[in-house]
Amino acid sequence: MQPYIFPYIGYFQLIKAVDKFVIYDDVNFINRGWINRNRILVNGKDSLFTIPLKEASQNKLINEIEVNWDDAWKSKWLKTLEQSYKKAPYFQQVRPIIEQTLGQEKTIFSEIIVENLKLINAYLGITTEIIPSSAIYQNIELKAQTRILDICLQEKANHYINPIGGIELYQKEVFEEKGMQLNFIKSKPVQYPQLKNDFVPWLSIIDVLMFNSVEQIQTFLDSYELV
Repeated sequence: MQPYIFPYIGYFQLIKAVDKFVIYDDVNFINRGWINRNRILVNGKDSLFTIPLKEASQNKLINEIEVNWDDAWKSKWLKTLEQSYKKAPYFQQVRPIIEQTLGQEKTIFSEIIVENLKLINAYLGITTEIIPSSAIYQNIELKAQTRILDICLQEKANHYINPIGGIELYQKEVFEEKGMQLNFIKSKPVQYPQLKNDFVPWLSIIDVLMFNSVEQIQTFLDSYELV
């Protein structure tokens, strides 16, 4: 998966479902994608937040993009989060994760995201190994399914799981020829109280963390099917 900041719970379902999770960080950055954006609850409605980046371009690889940790932006966003979630039952437990993410000294955004994922995984008890694709595989010249298959072969994998959105991109028979099972993870609906608001689904993991105990979230993490 490409690296996303504070992604939705389906991202963490995929992390928990596997033994090794590869962060696809040496592919081209996508403008207006989900790498540096997601949604939280503000005044009972979904609201998009965007982490500011420096000279982000689709002509750059994701692991070449730097973050712009502007103090004014960080202060404003933390204030928005506090106003939106201070009455949430797990605000005090979750705020340190957000502050540690924003307080990193790293400048490469994909590296910041990896640390963010590790912080959330530790909080939730997820032990899956996370590795950036740029760190080991040396196959940037390959594309699409061929590259994914090469990563799996290098890892001596016998089972590859991809988000449901890839069902049109990857062919099970191609993986089977290499001795690998291919499945797609399909999240089941996850719902929980958001104070007195009408429920807004599929927000950032921030929202899930704010309103649910670790034990409850662990049940959500297993709420999917493999197809």
